[in-house]
Amino acid sequence: MQCLDCRPQDMATMAVGVCLGCGAAVCGEHAHVTAGARQGPLLGAPRRFTRTVRCHRCGPA
Repeated sequence: MQCLDCRPQDMATMAVGVCLGCGAAVCGEHAHVTAGARQGPLLGAPRRFTRTVRCHRCGPA
């Protein structure tokens, strides 16, 4: 899979993730990765650490 944002620049860059917002494939340069923690489904459950990938257009929204 190749990065959708690199395509208009005639570059064939391998994608490292898929945007959570729109589903576009993104390379490391165009990916916005945010890290966080989520509470488990039950009271007292351990927190789970998560990472979210978004493309340049969906960005840090």
